[in-house]
Amino acid sequence: MTDIKKGDNKFFVGDNEEKPLAEIIFVPADDDKLIIEHTIVSNELSGQGVAGELVEKVVNYAREEGKKIITECSYAKSKIAKTPEFQDVLAQ
Repeated sequence: MTDIKKGDNKFFVGDNEEKPLAEIIFVPADDDKLIIEHTIVSNELSGQGVAGELVEKVVNYAREEGKKIITECSYAKSKIAKTPEFQDVLAQ
């Protein structure tokens, strides 16, 4: 399990929020939605499942906050679409 930290409208991996090794950025939309803008994973962490863990972290965060997710990030969109247990958080 990767050590994922909460930042300002993001979850990230690494010691520095400004220069993370991996991150998923989201922004609030209305009172009940989050937009996932993008997911980035460094070459150092590529292929280790970190991007999937970041998406799962946002999905769980959305559930805790009672929000739905809109995906602008192609990776997050694909990951959520392929993961049945994430479907409940997708905005219609």
